[in-house]
Amino acid sequence: MTPRGRTNQLLYQAELILDVIPGDDEHAEARRMAVEESALALFELALESLLREVTEHARLARHDWRELLLGESVGIAELQRLRELASRPESWLAWLLQRIEALHESSGVARRGRAAAPGLIAVGSSAALSDELRACLQEAKREIAALRETSQEW
Repeated sequence: MTPRGRTNQLLYQAELILDVIPGDDEHAEARRMAVEESALALFELALESLLREVTEHARLARHDWRELLLGESVGIAELQRLRELASRPESWLAWLLQRIEALHESSGVARRGRAAAPGLIAVGSSAALSDELRACLQEAKREIAALRETSQEW
C-alpha cells in the first residue's frame, strides 16, 4: 500500500470508529470513551502516514510528528505549511496535537460525562469529543487534499 493509500485508510477507519453506537447499557460510557480514544489514535497514525506521504521524496528515516512538526530540521514546503498550521491555536492541527498529547498521558483524553443532579437540566457548554473529532477529520481531509495538490505540482 502506498503512503497515500494508508493515510486515506486510517482516516476512513477513524471515521468508521466514530460511527460506533455506544449503546445504553452499563458499559455505554466506557464504550464511548474507547471509541473516542480509538479514533484519536487512528488519527495520530494517519498524521504520521501523511507526514511520510508528503516527505517521500526526502527519504527521511523517521516520520514522528513531534520531530517533523515541532522541530525545524527539515525544510520541506509541505512540512513548513503544517508547522505554521500547528502554531495557530484555532487550527484543526493544533487541536489535534493537543488531544494526541493528552491521549498519551495517564489520564487519557476521553472524559466521563457528568450526570446532572435529579431535577436539574444539564446544559453542555462544549461539544462531545467525538463531534470535535469528526469536525477535525473533515478539516484535515480538506487540508490533505490541498497538500497533495501542491506536492504533485513539484
